[in-house]
Amino acid sequence: MVGPPGAGKSLLASCLPGILPPLDAAEALEVSMVQSVAGTLTGGRMTRVRPFRTPHHSASMAALTGGGLKVKPGEVSMAHLGVLFLDELPEFQRAVLDSLRQPLETGQVSVARANAHVTFPARVQLVAAMNPCRCGHLGDPALACARAPRCAADYQAKVSGPLLDRIDLHIEMQAVSAADLVLPPPAEGSAEVAARVGAARMVQRSRYANTATRTNAEADGPLLDTHATPDDAGRALLAQAAETMRMSARGYTRVLRVARTIADLDGIERVGRMQIAEALSYRRRPPVS
Repeated sequence: MVGPPGAGKSLLASCLPGILPPLDAAEALEVSMVQSVAGTLTGGRMTRVRPFRTPHHSASMAALTGGGLKVKPGEVSMAHLGVLFLDELPEFQRAVLDSLRQPLETGQVSVARANAHVTFPARVQLVAAMNPCRCGHLGDPALACARAPRCAADYQAKVSGPLLDRIDLHIEMQAVSAADLVLPPPAEGSAEVAARVGAARMVQRSRYANTATRTNAEADGPLLDTHATPDDAGRALLAQAAETMRMSARGYTRVLRVARTIADLDGIERVGRMQIAEALSYRRRPPVS
């Protein structure tokens, strides 16, 4: 999420665990095992709550991916099957952020030390938030600094392209005005959204019942081809967009996964042009203006 201060980025991220389904028995065991290794399991009891981890931007590579003299899981593993929220994304050290590239791709992190080589699970939903520039007011002529828009390009360049390529949804958020604060509550609350998410997860659980895959985010290869190949119109749009946007093979695959999930949320069996178009709209990085 890219937007000015006060736009609600952190609030939205903190609300995400509330719309996710609770951990099932197998997932609860995985999460509890990681917490046990880290020494944070409360009273020896298993948890059914999905993790939500928010490391500070001063966190070291060992804190984020794991390490230490006695190797322990880092934040990316502590957030396994939950949400890892990185606020003020460009303020993290670039090397620290790039250390997340392998876990985001494979769902696990390998920590190699002289006395140990340990692999921890790290299947997370990464949510990141950042201001469009250092001052945070790029789109407001009255508040933007004198270096705009060059400052925005320099600030956003702190996050590497390969890491951004692993983030499926890029959302540009607008500032919240005083008039927005007095609007009536939304027609759909968290409970209604959670019900739709739960229904979509049940569809995916049934779809991948006889495989090691749990969700669309983990589908790959023939499994993804079988369940996410769009119709002719969707395939033509995706091929055109891949060439126009110079999309990587990873980006192409991730668009298919997002489109499959959009179709599940809409209760649609076959991925079509509309779902591909929506997935592509999220794929575009918000432009610097």
